[in-house]
Amino acid sequence: MSPLRPRYMRVPSDPHELSGVPEKNADRRHSGDHPVGDTPAEEVPEESSRIAEGTYRQIRDYSLVLLSQGIVHRLERSPEGPFEIFVKPEHEPQALHQLELYRKENPPGEEHPPLPLSLSLQPVWVLLVPVVCTLLDFSGKVARMHSLGLSDADKVMHGQWWRTITALTLHGDARHIASNLLSGYIVLTLLSYRTPLARMAPFLAVASALANFCTVLTVQTDFRSLGFSTFVFAAIGALAVIEFRLMPRETHGQLRRFAPLCGAASLAVFLGLGENADILGHAYGFIAGLFCGFIPKKKALRWGTPTKLVDLVWVAIYFAIFAIGWKFALA
Repeated sequence: MSPLRPRYMRVPSDPHELSGVPEKNADRRHSGDHPVGDTPAEEVPEESSRIAEGTYRQIRDYSLVLLSQGIVHRLERSPEGPFEIFVKPEHEPQALHQLELYRKENPPGEEHPPLPLSLSLQPVWVLLVPVVCTLLDFSGKVARMHSLGLSDADKVMHGQWWRTITALTLHGDARHIASNLLSGYIVLTLLSYRTPLARMAPFLAVASALANFCTVLTVQTDFRSLGFSTFVFAAIGALAVIEFRLMPRETHGQLRRFAPLCGAASLAVFLGLGENADILGHAYGFIAGLFCGFIPKKKALRWGTPTKLVDLVWVAIYFAIFAIGWKFALA
């Protein structure tokens, strides 16, 4: 009978269960904090046998299989990136057998499968900023919010730099914000499957503000813009570079490695051309986002990474960027 039943495939209720996985060269005094279940790491000696390596999700599932059979094990992360699982030498045959039964019932998929498109709550907190600011602007509860926050090239050139930030949170009408929220939700959802949004959103916000500033430098006078679309295009650029970095070098035909970049550029052109569209802002946003795509470490993109409490700091930084911008605008 197979050792695995659907109940063993549950996602751990604590999202930080694996956040304490030690690096392979970490101090062994801390190896007692086993990341999954209650299996004590000190029971697995140093001369233990490595039975598997893989992504964060794979090793998490393997650990649940071994826990279901009462097999003591230890998890580590190698300097190269993969997570590894170790057992006592005398438990190795049994552990390998159980994992083999698991793989037969759950054949491994592609190493980097196409990104799924499903509902996710991660983009919601990112989109909360433009939603709240736009609603305040439409309601008229904040006097002159629209005129104080939009990106006015002449005023930015005379020192009002914060407008490059606040303009991202304002919109012209309901149709404008609806289109940005829809496209933003889709792009940010795809991005969240590759890397936690908390670690990308602050950089995308800064990149979007820089893109608005580059637009001002290009036009310089008699130009006004607003909208979250610059942020969305920065996210498209970042996602394109991330997918490019994940493409195997041995892909048949080197031009195929550039498929994500070409596809993203085509999408950017399709979405960016329209009546009253800020074409320069979209272009600069996309280019700035390309640089953001190099921020995540490749081993984290390839092997996955658990969510950590420190990610809340990045979330706070994201909101602080816009709060600072509006503090100067409303002063």
